[in-house]
Amino acid sequence: MQAWADIAEKQGYPVQIQESATEIANLEAKRNAAAHKPTIDLVASYGTTSQTGSTVIATAGSGVITSGVVGLQFALPLYQGGAISSRERETAALYDRSKQDLENARRTQVLTARQTYLAVTNGIAQVGALEQALVSSQSALDSNKLGYEVGVRINIDVLNAQQQLFSTRRDLAVARYNTITSHLRLKAAAGSLREEDLEEVNRALSL
Repeated sequence: MQAWADIAEKQGYPVQIQESATEIANLEAKRNAAAHKPTIDLVASYGTTSQTGSTVIATAGSGVITSGVVGLQFALPLYQGGAISSRERETAALYDRSKQDLENARRTQVLTARQTYLAVTNGIAQVGALEQALVSSQSALDSNKLGYEVGVRINIDVLNAQQQLFSTRRDLAVARYNTITSHLRLKAAAGSLREEDLEEVNRALSL
């Protein structure tokens, strides 16, 4: 059980989704925390114009001016009415909440893995017990049929034995179905459910 719980805590599908959401919230918080810091941008422009006046760079005899500019642009945010600080606090709070959601997702997946593991093990035990009960029910029916033929059993005894046999078959089919679905839920809780698992179940049910 503990092995399944550990896997579910690390790679359960809801955990993976929440981990991505937490990482996004973290990056957003970092981005807004750096919004008040100065920035330096590399800027460049290039173009050609036609003019008759003096030029810096000119193609001889053409009257076409080709110019290029490369430089650094420095920006320092001063004050925006508290908007930067407000966004910084908001995204930091969202990041904290996202971390709490991640921890909650992990705990939920651990609980789900434990519950479904117990459902699988209980289902396997129930299937085994019902398989033995099915053998006993079949033996009881055969015994009642034989007793009816020799006159020591009446018709109602045979009918009751048949009903018990059919009820046991039904209960066994339900137990097998529940065990299979619980096993699939356990794999889903651990984030290891694959299409091949469903194909295997389909092949087993078609036998």
